[in-house]
Amino acid sequence: MAEGSAQQSQTASGLSAADVGGGARTAVGAAGSVFRLFVEVIRGLFKRPFQFREFIDQTWFIASVTILPSAFVAIPFGAVVAMQTGSLVQQLGAEAYTGATGVLAVVQQGAPLVTSLLIAGAAGSAVAADLGARTIREELDAMRVLGIDPVQRLVVPRVLGMMLVAVLLNGLVSIVGIAGGYVFNIMLQGGTPGAYLMSFGALAQLADFVMASIKALVFGLIAGVVAAYCGMNPKGGPKGVGDAVNLGVVVTFLLLFFANLILTAMYLQIVPPKGS
Repeated sequence: MAEGSAQQSQTASGLSAADVGGGARTAVGAAGSVFRLFVEVIRGLFKRPFQFREFIDQTWFIASVTILPSAFVAIPFGAVVAMQTGSLVQQLGAEAYTGATGVLAVVQQGAPLVTSLLIAGAAGSAVAADLGARTIREELDAMRVLGIDPVQRLVVPRVLGMMLVAVLLNGLVSIVGIAGGYVFNIMLQGGTPGAYLMSFGALAQLADFVMASIKALVFGLIAGVVAAYCGMNPKGGPKGVGDAVNLGVVVTFLLLFFANLILTAMYLQIVPPKGS
């Protein structure tokens, strides 16, 4: 009995190891496929004719599903940042820097992250669902039979649209977040408008906004490529499309936070803080 139990445990452990190895190989294969799609998208940028009409249509659609949520999220986000940083600087006795710390937090980290979440959650899910529906209807296979590259025809305009909208949303969230922080600082924390506005340039600099725009551009590229890959590779019919959409959103969130960490670390090493 003991020997049988030992053999069963070894078999179970062997299956578990095989499952883990198979899962790892699947993840590596998926990562390679996503990278290959990324390369194809870069190549598709230089192919002619460029699908300008599709680009305009997709940009408008992506903007229409993300502008209002971005504005509504930016208002309470800016207020929370203002209240938190305002409380902190008051404890440190540096009330004169309330506006500077709030602006720095919103522009450097808040606006790109809010933009990335909305681009991945709203626009990315819509792109993945659209391409997934086309895939299970075999439209992509029909395009390949006709000699049309689906990546150049469908994916490139959507990725470019997400990149453009991400940059524009970053500016919108920055403005709305700073305005919300200003109002809540004046109304709830007893700050003065002059002190808040005068402290803008104490810590913040133009390079912060430039880096935030670069982050948004990279986030839009990542979200677009991952959403397109998941949409073009659903499994199991209509249910597989829903699973692909969920997978695309989750994977995009993870990649965006990881990319934000890398870009922030690079920025802090390259651009010295103001006044240092």
